[in-house]
Amino acid sequence: MSEEQAARDISYDDLPMFNPFDPVTHADPYPAYRRLREEDPVHQPFPGVWIITRYRDCTALLRDERGSSDRRKSEMYEMFIRSLPEPPDPEALVPSMLFLDPPDHDRLRGLVHKAFTPRRVEALRARIEEVVAGLLDGVQERGEMDVVADLAYPLPITLICDMLAVPQEDREAMRAWSLDLIHTLDPIVPPDVIARAQRAGQGFRAYLHALIDERRKRPGDDLLSAMIEAEDAGEQLSEAELVSTTVLLLVAGHETTSSLIGNGTLALLRHPDELRRLNEDPTLGRSAVEELLRYESPVQLTGRLMLEDLEIEGTRIHEGEDVVALVGAANRDPEQFPDPDRLDLGRADNRHMALGGGIHYCLGAHLARLEGCVALTELARRFPSMELASDTVEWRDTITLRALKALPVTF
Repeated sequence: MSEEQAARDISYDDLPMFNPFDPVTHADPYPAYRRLREEDPVHQPFPGVWIITRYRDCTALLRDERGSSDRRKSEMYEMFIRSLPEPPDPEALVPSMLFLDPPDHDRLRGLVHKAFTPRRVEALRARIEEVVAGLLDGVQERGEMDVVADLAYPLPITLICDMLAVPQEDREAMRAWSLDLIHTLDPIVPPDVIARAQRAGQGFRAYLHALIDERRKRPGDDLLSAMIEAEDAGEQLSEAELVSTTVLLLVAGHETTSSLIGNGTLALLRHPDELRRLNEDPTLGRSAVEELLRYESPVQLTGRLMLEDLEIEGTRIHEGEDVVALVGAANRDPEQFPDPDRLDLGRADNRHMALGGGIHYCLGAHLARLEGCVALTELARRFPSMELASDTVEWRDTITLRALKALPVTF
């Protein structure tokens, strides 16, 4: 039985308050999110962990300096390290900026943010349009495509690898390593999946050390060379930090954008009036991307470790406890978004949380938006009669990142 079939056969009233690993919830988490918001918006699934679902609470958490992204500050950190299937090498424990607090976070982010400013990103528009056109040209005569494999994945991996000057023949390896590593973002990870991620991390780091060594000898006009030069200029970026930052850019630089394009296309196919609307008015592209980010957020949750006590709507959260913001739930909060379960590509005042908030707001937000806008607008323009090839879809088995395994369509 598929997840979608299970979702149709089981009443949500019969389920626990929230279990993101349940097949029913995984196929369609939004009824469970709504139930949490309405019945237990500051929910404690087990001691030491809290889940919040309201927009106002989630946005406040991501701006609160009492919350830490650095897991090394948790009392459970050493226990987690000892529980790993294989002893990690020291470099594996060097966190990326995503899991750092100031001042280290600000130092690392400052070294790369100039590559992702609106002006720099806009300069990539012609290249994005070229890649999208080439990908869609390749499937147009077939009358069918897998939106994930044929568009959503190759577009962002091509762009971020271009920026870092990763050789063409090595780019498929990036995908394989990324698919294993993204599981480590989930709140609970089975030992065999952790072991696979550890091996992927080892392979990824070994590859990057060789690439960095080559780029030191023959620097170019690319982001990796710029980061190396910044380190050599005394910006205190260690070799391990350089590797962890590059891994983050390569993984985050394509996984979330790939999910935006895949999830967004599925939402449009399930709302043919909105697909037709985008086809007839391509100027809706920018607002369409914002609405699709809100409606089916690629990143469904993010957490903070509390360094001090705080209170959320009368509930006391203690120092050392974890608070998880359910981004997917906050983005469907009717207090912030009127008629939140309705897809409206022209929705105004769409201040969603899909790209995070606070100091960890998505570094590549401008690039993700532009890639998504070009891809989805061109897809709607070329294939206005596009339909799902199957009534069911299969989601990847990750919880933090909501993404499709495949999306076969006909046109």
